[in-house]
Amino acid sequence: MPRMLSTSLERVRMSVSCAEGLGLSPGSPMFRHAMHAVAFLDKEKIALKMEYMKTTFRWSDAEVRIAVCRAPMLLTRSKDMLQRKSEFLMSVVGLEPAYIAHQPVILNLSLEGRLRPRYYVLKFLKEKGLLDRNLGYYTIAKVTEKVFMEKYISPHCEAAPHLAEDYATACRGQVPARFVFA
Repeated sequence: MPRMLSTSLERVRMSVSCAEGLGLSPGSPMFRHAMHAVAFLDKEKIALKMEYMKTTFRWSDAEVRIAVCRAPMLLTRSKDMLQRKSEFLMSVVGLEPAYIAHQPVILNLSLEGRLRPRYYVLKFLKEKGLLDRNLGYYTIAKVTEKVFMEKYISPHCEAAPHLAEDYATACRGQVPARFVFA
């Protein structure tokens, strides 16, 4: 964070204090992410964002702390983005608030470019009986694009020849007809 070099020592101390106040110790691997997240936020804005997440995701105080400690950059996300992801993950995908709090990295992933298209693929594969095990949503959301294609698209090219094309269409923000479920 080059901007921190031109920041006053007092501001750096405040950032360290805020990061520690979130429950992260300076030795934690997530501490530098927390420092980045809180570097130019005051304690009031952090408290307001945490309260907003608590309401939006129906989290307890403990769950908000868990989520922020595991993914401090959530503090930098817009309220609109958090709201849209909350609606999608809880109402459409059906994830429980506690599940999201324990896997908060999912909230840093693109809704249109990753979360929604992969949900469509998972639902399609389940409806067609093409999965040999019951996968959790986070399992497919977290993997890289290359791994996703190798594990969940390519093996089904014969049984579902349009799956790769439909997935690519979904990644562009459109919903292919084969991904419309009754």
